[in-house]
Amino acid sequence: MRGAFWIPLFFLLSVVVPARGQQPLYIVNGVERTDMREIDPEIIERMEELPADEFTIAQYGERAANGVVIITLKYDEPARFVADTVGFARYIARQIKWGPTDPTARVVVRYRIAEDGSISLIETLQATDSRLKRRVEKAVTESPRWEPARKAGKAVATEGTLQIQLPEGRPLPRQLELVIR
Repeated sequence: MRGAFWIPLFFLLSVVVPARGQQPLYIVNGVERTDMREIDPEIIERMEELPADEFTIAQYGERAANGVVIITLKYDEPARFVADTVGFARYIARQIKWGPTDPTARVVVRYRIAEDGSISLIETLQATDSRLKRRVEKAVTESPRWEPARKAGKAVATEGTLQIQLPEGRPLPRQLELVIR
């Protein structure tokens, strides 16, 4: 092949895919981090990847030899539900009257915590029982205020997802499937 440019595959892979144990330097909200598993992808506002070039290494030192990933989160401190130590989902589940003879049901909703700590529902993602849905919605809107998330010392609005399945510990029944032959 005349004029073709050929790069050995092993060389290309060594440039694109770092060897095991060679991770980039992670900077999250200005702080170096090594473990990224605890960061919920939904709270990432922006990500920027810097190559492992002379400029990056000069700026961040030898720790940047495998590149740098700069991550900006939507907030510095997450919102906290301070009204109960068991957490928001357990608090809401305890507010709902749902007996052992009621069917097993699940409701999943998205909610918003405003800068003043008030909570509002955004949308229902799943509801297997309309009674449970109404009770969850009522319990969420009547719940105590949160301590809002903070970014640069100021309160900021955040969103979250709540899943309630009652009675607790009982699995949802399998849905019947109709097969037409």
